[in-house]
Amino acid sequence: MADVPSDAPEHCPGTSSDQAGKTSACQGCPNQTICASGAAKAPDPAIEEIRQKLTSVKHKILVLSGKGGVGKSTFSAHLSHALVALLDVDICGPSIPKIMGLEGEQVHQSGSGWSPVYVEDNLAVMSIGFLLSSPDDAVIWRGPKKNGMIKQFLRDVDWGEVDYLIVDTPPGTSDEHLSIVQYLSSAGIDGAVIITTPQEVSLQDVRKEIRFCIKVKIPIIGVIENMSGFVCPKCKNTSQIFPPTTGGAQRMCEELNLPLLGSVPLDPRIGKSCDEGKSFLTEVPDSPAAVAYQNIVQSKLSKSQQASLY
Repeated sequence: MADVPSDAPEHCPGTSSDQAGKTSACQGCPNQTICASGAAKAPDPAIEEIRQKLTSVKHKILVLSGKGGVGKSTFSAHLSHALVALLDVDICGPSIPKIMGLEGEQVHQSGSGWSPVYVEDNLAVMSIGFLLSSPDDAVIWRGPKKNGMIKQFLRDVDWGEVDYLIVDTPPGTSDEHLSIVQYLSSAGIDGAVIITTPQEVSLQDVRKEIRFCIKVKIPIIGVIENMSGFVCPKCKNTSQIFPPTTGGAQRMCEELNLPLLGSVPLDPRIGKSCDEGKSFLTEVPDSPAAVAYQNIVQSKLSKSQQASLY
């Protein structure tokens, strides 16, 4: 949970819980006395600090999916190429430095906080990957340390004046997601884009993510079906690599009354561009997948952003 102190034991109920300082997990914790007294339930002052820090960021959009391997980071990277800034809060699996061609870059301190790493003059990126000595280093952290890192990213990074901050998240509905929701509670989250693939094994977990958004009151901008068929770059025929056995994202969106922002077909050149740290939209701008990305950003996502979000 996002309100767990960094020095708390593994099963800490959180400082805002009615059980704070009272459960067996609290035994031996240095915070037990203050938690039991109720004094720890005061709002984390970092929430207001983060609100003030992010006043220069007009819109904050989360990229979510309950399922891993559906292309969240790839979509986040391409979305940031169109919309300015990208924060990677996948603490244990930071792939954004590789995708953005920024491996080996380091974070620098300035008078106004941490300076993000720039792909271009108008595209800023922050990831824990920049703080590791090697891209092969494992981040073996429990929840409280993850939460502390996310808090530091939100409070200390100097993004400057930007229109959009895209937040790339790990799969699931756990520590990182709760941290983002809590720490941005005053700064405000404009909404979430949900990524899925067509098959039911993905949709099943994505429905959980949608229910998470509803429970924590994150507006859902819409759903994107990634890997939606394979368009052969030579013959242009489409094959269903991941058959939508239960109707895919289209049916799910109809059932849940959510907008389907678009479908992006598989293209092996996307993977190649990510491995090389290049923008697929720039490398192959006329491909069906690139056109789908551009259509989502320009005609669907921008309209949803301007209108009242779901």
